[in-house]
Amino acid sequence: MSTVRTLALGALMVCSVAGVSAAQSSVTPKSPADSGYHRRGPRPDGQFRKGSAGGREGRGFGRDLNLTDAQKTQMKAIRQKYQPQNQALRDRAKPFMEAARTARQKGDSAGFRSNMEKAKQVTQSGQSFRTQEQAEIRAILTPEQQAKFDAHQKAASERRAQGGKKGWGRKAAGAPAVKK
Repeated sequence: MSTVRTLALGALMVCSVAGVSAAQSSVTPKSPADSGYHRRGPRPDGQFRKGSAGGREGRGFGRDLNLTDAQKTQMKAIRQKYQPQNQALRDRAKPFMEAARTARQKGDSAGFRSNMEKAKQVTQSGQSFRTQEQAEIRAILTPEQQAKFDAHQKAASERRAQGGKKGWGRKAAGAPAVKK
């Protein structure tokens, strides 16, 4: 009888080890569609993926505009023209953003707010060339596309005025007060 128990216990141990090792093995999906989510970051060839939120060259918002190939090429040229200015602006804001992140991790709310305000001031200093970039993009669009573009710009402006994305620690307007 003890031999049967020993064999059963051994089989149980083998099955449990196999189950744990199977759970720990990394199975990569063949494509992002197989995984059920959109993967970001570098691909195996070293190139970076762009999410659909990018909205450049016919993806995301550009898809709503139904851009022609010529318009896509023109838009890409405009974006490349302003890319150095955008990068310089991000580089100037980066120290403030990193300081804000560090302050947040330390629990320093005042330091976080102060650094975020400084970063916001830096990014707002680039509004003039951003306005010029948008005007150049708008100039290559048809009247129907311009109407969609203007509606998108207005909606984005309203989101910024409301404080950004909902659901990231911010209460939506008209949220019920917490009962004590």
